[in-house]
Amino acid sequence: MNRRTRDRPGDSESSTDDPVFTVDLHAHTRFFHGFQAKPTPYDPVGAQLLGLWGRRAGLDGIALTNHDYYRAFDGTTGEPQLIPGIEVTTTAGHLLVVGPDPPRRTVPGERTPEEVVSQAHRNGCAAIVAHPYRRSRVRESDAEFDAVEINGKHPDNAERVRALAESLDVPVVGGSDAHYPFEVGRTATRIEAPELTPDAVVAAIREGAVEVEIRNSRVDELMRTAYSYTHRYL
Repeated sequence: MNRRTRDRPGDSESSTDDPVFTVDLHAHTRFFHGFQAKPTPYDPVGAQLLGLWGRRAGLDGIALTNHDYYRAFDGTTGEPQLIPGIEVTTTAGHLLVVGPDPPRRTVPGERTPEEVVSQAHRNGCAAIVAHPYRRSRVRESDAEFDAVEINGKHPDNAERVRALAESLDVPVVGGSDAHYPFEVGRTATRIEAPELTPDAVVAAIREGAVEVEIRNSRVDELMRTAYSYTHRYL
């Protein structure tokens, strides 16, 4: 697959005057891990809270990527726009599938990265390696990924992720991995596209018309320190 690696929209390679949208490509409607991967009555509330905090964070869009399930959220129109997505637990770690038609349900640990990526592409979605260096071997597979993620919980490995993206010849994107609404937007992706739709997001990722944006407030720094401890020792 021929791709052009570029993570700065509007750079010298760009030949369009498309607007730039700021989108968090990795967010959850639940506060905690450990629940069964299926829709719950709380999910619409979580989506609305993400939307409220997303507006405060200046986001144009948020991809809702719950673990191993996707559901549409009626009654949450307006800004930021909610982009369909799912975080799939593959046999080697987590993959984000974002676009117009992500899988509705997946069984954790059942499918290989190659199988997940193939289905994502058949459905017109982008497949993104989530937090590639946290409990994951997805990057070692032969799947045709569309991008790799700088994760909001530990952007300190950004250069390592960029080197991985260069070796795979794919763009770098950003997502907060928010489980609490106030975390949304701490890492996001600036997307150059004619409009903000699921199809346009997929096209921009594949074309490399993306740039990672990392928020560095004191609160974000403290949260990252806490996550670093949690993922190392717990």
